[in-house]
Amino acid sequence: MKYLTAILFFTLFACNSVHKTNKQIVENAITNNAAKLLEDKRFHSVSITVFKDGEATIKHFGELTIGEGNKPNDSTLYELASVTKTFTGYVTAKAILDKKINLEDDIRIYLDEPYPNLEFKGEPIKIKHLITHTSGFPNFPIKSENKKAFFEGLKLIKIETIPGEVYSYSNTAPELTAYILEKVYQKPYEELVIEFILKPNKMNQTKFTLTENDKTRLVKGYNDKKELMPNFTRTLWGGISGLHSTPTDLVKYMKLQLDKSNPIVNESHRKLYKEGSDFWEGYHWYIIENEKELIYRHHGGIYGMQNWFVIYPKQSIGISIITNTSFNETGEILENVVNKLYDDIKK
Repeated sequence: MKYLTAILFFTLFACNSVHKTNKQIVENAITNNAAKLLEDKRFHSVSITVFKDGEATIKHFGELTIGEGNKPNDSTLYELASVTKTFTGYVTAKAILDKKINLEDDIRIYLDEPYPNLEFKGEPIKIKHLITHTSGFPNFPIKSENKKAFFEGLKLIKIETIPGEVYSYSNTAPELTAYILEKVYQKPYEELVIEFILKPNKMNQTKFTLTENDKTRLVKGYNDKKELMPNFTRTLWGGISGLHSTPTDLVKYMKLQLDKSNPIVNESHRKLYKEGSDFWEGYHWYIIENEKELIYRHHGGIYGMQNWFVIYPKQSIGISIITNTSFNETGEILENVVNKLYDDIKK
């Protein structure tokens, strides 16, 4: 019996040692990559989250306000910017599975006016074109001061390519998608995100509308000249941007995106448009797949904040990196940090 006890003891000790080693590898990788990033004095703080082996590691560095030493923490509220589009993609995937809409639907069947301009040589814009940036819509809405103006702006759009053939990033399309979702479910878009994503996954700190207390936790960001930048003000539905979240809630979103038993997740990760040899568009996910990797990712950039949110389903790894700085090269710099961090932790 004592031999069996000894074997069990050493087995448990070995497992704990391996766990500590793996955890330490992740923590060291985060710390090293954060330190390297902050050597660039245009960056002031960074929050990095890694979900690996069913466990989250969240670490924060730098200062949110220049000169004050106020380091971010787990309850710091960040603007997700265009990562919000992945939530739009999820709700769209649910609408497809619920048979509320169809990927092949002409978008005009959901509009209250004819909009003969929203086609090219008889080829209509379809739902699938809205969520893959292949609609031919301009990047930004022609009018965005309010929802009524948005539809006036739609009348001014001229489609110059066959829908579905040319990728061109559009912030106009996801807003129209959010409107269509609102119309088919007969609920405000914000409520759909809460009902379908936030409540089921207990993402209580992720929200469009902030309370006064929430606003005290909301990050104020900078440009590369160290000038304080304004937060985003939502005037439309929120299909493109407007969600705020914390690092701890983003762990819950990682778990959702890694849930292979969830049919909505699986649908939202479906490849809908091939952009390159190993690059596809899903439901507002950029998908990279080759012999070595399968990656779902999205970048978010707003006036004073940028982030990357990346899922590696085969390795069951999720990575989020958020900084309170925004300038032209920020996205590329953060992308390189994510890639290096992933290489460091997957060993």
